Amino acid sequence: MAEHVVPQKTYIWVWAALMLLMMTTAGLSRVNLGEWSTFVALAIAVIKAMLVVLFFMHVRYESQKMTWVVVIAGFFWLFLMLGLTMTDYLSRGYLGVAGH
Repeated sequence: MAEHVVPQKTYIWVWAALMLLMMTTAGLSRVNLGEWSTFVALAIAVIKAMLVVLFFMHVRYESQKMTWVVVIAGFFWLFLMLGLTMTDYLSRGYLGVAGH
């Protein structure tokens, strides 16, 4: 199996993007976005995770289809778990609290 050699410049650019996204996350944590706060934070986190998976874990340069199947399945389950968690969290106000 031949390894793909990634230029150091690529790692520097990905690292810079991750640092920029981290500062964006920290800056937006101080801004009240209302109901959009969770969505924006999760969107930034997914972008950061994809950068790490694609470049630092070398999935971008992998040609084996099985690797891509595993990566896509992992993100599918992540989105499924986040979706189910959000439906639980967002529907908590529909039912009244017992005894009140």
